[in-house]
Amino acid sequence: MPEDYDRKQTLVNAERYITPDLKEQEAKILGAEERMQDMEYDLFCEVRDQVAEHAETLMSTAAALATLDVVGCLAEVAIEFDYTRPEVDGGDVIEIASGRHPVVERAGSGEAFVPNDTLADCNGHQMQIVTGPNMSGKSTYLRQVALISLMAQMGSFVPARSAHIGVVDRIFTRVGASDDLATGRSTFMVEMNETANIMNNATDRSLVILDEIGRGTSTFDGVSIAWAVAEHLVTQIGAKTLFATHYHHLNELEQLFDEVQNLKIIVREEGDDIVFLRKIEPGGTQRSYGIQVARLAGLPPAVVERAKEVLHTLEREDLGTHVGPSQGAAAKVAPSVQLHLFDAAPHPAVEQLKELDIESMTPLQALQLLAELKRKAEE
Repeated sequence: MPEDYDRKQTLVNAERYITPDLKEQEAKILGAEERMQDMEYDLFCEVRDQVAEHAETLMSTAAALATLDVVGCLAEVAIEFDYTRPEVDGGDVIEIASGRHPVVERAGSGEAFVPNDTLADCNGHQMQIVTGPNMSGKSTYLRQVALISLMAQMGSFVPARSAHIGVVDRIFTRVGASDDLATGRSTFMVEMNETANIMNNATDRSLVILDEIGRGTSTFDGVSIAWAVAEHLVTQIGAKTLFATHYHHLNELEQLFDEVQNLKIIVREEGDDIVFLRKIEPGGTQRSYGIQVARLAGLPPAVVERAKEVLHTLEREDLGTHVGPSQGAAAKVAPSVQLHLFDAAPHPAVEQLKELDIESMTPLQALQLLAELKRKAEE
């Protein structure tokens, strides 16, 4: 072997050698990663020291660029999508003309976005009960009011023809359906937690968006909770509230409170089909067109037809009767759960009571009269 070859290792049938040049290269390679990390850390420290010397200038420059970025983006969006400058003050009025949802209108669904007006205040328009079919635009309407209010208060132009926004302290929402099973909270429990947060923290300067309440329990329980929440918001809290619901019984709140107004989504019926016009107008509705929406979703025709049969029976309030055979079996329908809280049939005794001047009677006379009316009613 050459004289400059150094034996490194003896194997069974071979010898391994290394030269001084290879040994030097080996040392460089094995130590390269460590030296690289040392060099990188030295460079990092050098850059860090230089940045620290100019920290104040860099921070102020970053803040200025961030402000320019936000303002520039808002200005660009306002010009491109025809936003308008809102009037913002400390009043309690939210008045929007031809308001639009800034996200939905850009979604590119192929359907022209239909704008809607909004008037909310702490007097005759404190709570608006919004009814209408699924997919008709109730949720979009509620959320666009909240988004326009938020955009106006942050200093942005808004998607509307005009807007007068009274500053709100907080925007509360109870929207969507989700569960938290990992911590033992069902969908209904999550919904109730969100509702409780609103009830405990909202003020008369808040904006409350309620997109359904009470869906995850029985009809009676759900209606009762929704009714009580609505009453509390009107009588105790006084917050401006938009309440979308399929509990049409809540439309009766308009008869009890001057602060409540009913709104509905206009729908055009064409035979068994429905066309969503996406337009809000005053008034309530007594239909949700759930079966039509189910058919649009692809529910089997036999199921849709059976649902219509059951619906007709429930609407006739034919309590406990048979709907008719369904695939060879007799289906018994539970009693109708439709509530009519204020439209009970007039009773002669009640009508007679309304005509009496009770205040002018003595307590004894009033008791005698009530006993007589009770006797007549039992007869």
